Amino acid sequence: MKKEACPRLIIICGPTASGKSALALRLAQQLDAEIINADSMQVYKLMNIGTAKPAPEHLAAVRHHLIDIVRPDEPFSAANFMEAADCAIKEIAARGKRVIVVGGTGLYIRALLQGLVDSPSGAGEIRSRLQQEAREIGNQAMLEKLRNVDPDSANQMHSNNLVRIIRALEVYELTGIPLSRSQQEHRFSQERYEAIKIGVKRDRKALYAAIDARVDTMMSEGLLEEVQALLKAGYSPEAKSMRGIGYKELTAFLAGKYSLHEAVELIKRDTRRYAKRQLTWFNADKSLIWLEYPEDFATIFYHAFNFMNIQEDSAHGKSTI
Repeated sequence: MKKEACPRLIIICGPTASGKSALALRLAQQLDAEIINADSMQVYKLMNIGTAKPAPEHLAAVRHHLIDIVRPDEPFSAANFMEAADCAIKEIAARGKRVIVVGGTGLYIRALLQGLVDSPSGAGEIRSRLQQEAREIGNQAMLEKLRNVDPDSANQMHSNNLVRIIRALEVYELTGIPLSRSQQEHRFSQERYEAIKIGVKRDRKALYAAIDARVDTMMSEGLLEEVQALLKAGYSPEAKSMRGIGYKELTAFLAGKYSLHEAVELIKRDTRRYAKRQLTWFNADKSLIWLEYPEDFATIFYHAFNFMNIQEDSAHGKSTI
């Protein structure tokens, strides 16, 4: 896709509970923009509380895209996101609106801006063998196996993400080249869109406190009942969506593995760990502009306003803060 034929994008990213959605909403209202979701869990229908989807009044105030687009048992990948986001961007631009992409799934944002690495599809027997090996020795041992041949990829992965671990091992076996090296070379290729990337920075202690408070709010709003409804509707605890943070811990509680208090504490812990991994991912991107929200909104608006080349008389009366 040629950049000159595409609108410029404002990317709002960062760790969970940092205030990304609130910032994107405020910017969208100021800049006459629409929002594209780049959170890998918010694409699922029926999963509202645990994915921290925008409130109905926010969805009504600014048009959002790529929220509630697949069932919890439907596959959805970075490639699916890239294709759907491309369509949404064209649609938004055709209406003369600006585009804000917001989310914490770094792979989705990278896929949108740079495409996906053109790595070979593995022979079925290689993948099957690796899957069988994982069943025999466990996820952590597979991650250590990957670390021996591709430490950079292993450092970006959690042992729970067996699909990515096996994929990286598969690519190495097929090509003899670590997946991380292919991805690094890929980063130097021309980007698919021009974009300004703003990372929402938050003090680590305050971020963790916000995460804990958000989990408590989710529980009071009915997260447990949401999980029960999904299970009652027939969605498997092993579905990719149901392995998301909040859903897997409460499913385990319902199966008698944990007390409710233990499950809630695990949700908080796992979310804090996820935020740490998000920060590791985004900190590797030196083009990100890290700013706090709401404290730095004037600076954020200034960067976005100038990047979009908005003229003072063409901002639909929204060029002031």
